[in-house]
Amino acid sequence: MKLLIVEDEKQLLQSISQYLQKEGFVCEQASDYFTAEEKLTLYEYDIVVLDITLPDGNGLDLLNMIRKEYQQTGIMIVSARNSLDDKLKGLDLGADDYITKPFHLAELNSRINAIIRRRIFQGQSNIIFNEIEIDPTAKEVTVNNNLLDLTKKEYMLLLYFITNKNRVLTKEAIAEHLWGDNIDMVDNFDFVYTHIKNMRKKIEVAGGTDYLLNIYGMGYKYTNR
Repeated sequence: MKLLIVEDEKQLLQSISQYLQKEGFVCEQASDYFTAEEKLTLYEYDIVVLDITLPDGNGLDLLNMIRKEYQQTGIMIVSARNSLDDKLKGLDLGADDYITKPFHLAELNSRINAIIRRRIFQGQSNIIFNEIEIDPTAKEVTVNNNLLDLTKKEYMLLLYFITNKNRVLTKEAIAEHLWGDNIDMVDNFDFVYTHIKNMRKKIEVAGGTDYLLNIYGMGYKYTNR
């Protein structure tokens, strides 16, 4: 899952990013309205963790833009304001949840996971695609009840494919989703092929079907054959 964290307190921004990265998320950062708006225009995110108070704009304006342009993106408002009016306005504009500073990072993580289950997994605790089952909480994958020994990137790759099943995903989109901002520093996407190859092999060894189709000149699509 890919997150954009919009927070003007630099130390808190780093703390949130580091914690959520350890929990398996790809995190990108923005410490002001302009940067957040630019990133939202250029990239897709599963969840936006959004501070209301920004030095150069109102986070609620960003919320409104996200909900109009990116309806599938989950939104978690983070704010120092403990005002009921702010909370209600954010929820009315389409935010999925609201947390007030100070907060425990573990609670933020739990609330984000709850948004993901509601928005992306339709409330299911586990994601099932035929014989493949993903447990997002434990970050485990089983095929025919056999536990797969996937690397972190292979797990994220499979989750990305299954949550976007029947959509053609380009190599660029796959790489950018898994590596975030760091993808700008790479020269080619050979590593994408390597991770896909290893993921496919592990599924097949466990007795699973390779549902990934190579779409020539375009990318990949995860679908029932």
